[in-house]
Amino acid sequence: MALDGFNDQTLPRRAMKAELLDAETELRLAYAWRDQRDEQALHRLITAYMRLAISMASKFRRYGAPMNDLIQEASLGLMKAADKFDPDRGVRFSTYAVWWIKASIQDYVMRNWSMVRTGSTSSQKSLFFNMRRVQARLEREAAARGETLDMHQVRQMISTEVGVPLHDVEMMEGRLSGSDFSLNATQSAEDEGREWIDALEDDAEQADQKVARNKDLDTLREWLLSAMAQLNDREQFIVRERKLRDDGRTLESLGNELGLSKERVRQLEAAAFTKMRKSLEGQSSEVLQLLA
Repeated sequence: MALDGFNDQTLPRRAMKAELLDAETELRLAYAWRDQRDEQALHRLITAYMRLAISMASKFRRYGAPMNDLIQEASLGLMKAADKFDPDRGVRFSTYAVWWIKASIQDYVMRNWSMVRTGSTSSQKSLFFNMRRVQARLEREAAARGETLDMHQVRQMISTEVGVPLHDVEMMEGRLSGSDFSLNATQSAEDEGREWIDALEDDAEQADQKVARNKDLDTLREWLLSAMAQLNDREQFIVRERKLRDDGRTLESLGNELGLSKERVRQLEAAAFTKMRKSLEGQSSEVLQLLA
């Protein structure tokens, strides 16, 4: 690995002592890694820019993540940048690496902010990392004009500023304002023994729903069997194999088994469906959908 020999305690200190690469040396190392997979060149390139990764990681400490974890994520972003960097494009590696380092840290922060997934789209990520800053600026500007903004106005202005829907702003505000709580925590001091999980609606099928569903299925089955009884043995076989199996067979495979052409099987199938539709007219549309 490119970071072998480093640990959480020595990494920042050694990174600050690492060499500063000029453009020519950086380019030579990048070519050596891309073209020859020279691990020493990769190690030297990454080590030289670890100070950049650590500097960027320190900017995210306000989100409550341990600094060592942030540095590790920044290191992963730096290694991804080194692996994907194309020296032929004519840009400095540091310029290219900034995006990968930042993306890696941001993904880590959002994954660990809450047990509830905070968001994954670029607009949600932009909102997560910019909402508080934009809100503070908007409120300062309003105060300078002698205005007072209510929260609805603030949310609308943030939505316009960041370029995201208003409901995304409202959702993110809730994510950022609260923390995770256990469903086994009591709701209040007055509700002794009553936990939040007790207030959740049971999503399981209720008894009356199950009875009604089973009755409907029995009725549908009777109608289908009655319609199938109008068919001869070959037609029943084709309908069963084509429509009543989880993995319905092809016309070609049925033709090979029955000694018929694919077109003849299709004609028999169409004739069988016509007979069944006549038998099922006025009955459930759910059975008719099977014959579509």
